[in-house]
Amino acid sequence: MSARLSLKPSKGKSTKGSSKPPSDENTTSAAAQKFLKEWSTWGMKKAKVITHYGFIPLIIVIGMNSEPKPTLFQLLTPF
Repeated sequence: MSARLSLKPSKGKSTKGSSKPPSDENTTSAAAQKFLKEWSTWGMKKAKVITHYGFIPLIIVIGMNSEPKPTLFQLLTPF
């Protein structure tokens, strides 16, 4: 009782044996996509590291500048 899904090529377009060479626009687009993916991955890794190592010091700095001023021990204890 499962439904079948078949992908059919659209009318008027050939899917096999394309004789046209890839245009510069397509290769440039592919290179730009790869470049964007590499840099976004690099940026996300850096953001994760900054968030991981910067969150607790940020909480301590905010806590030290608040009123009433807690001790460092009070800021580091979980409760």
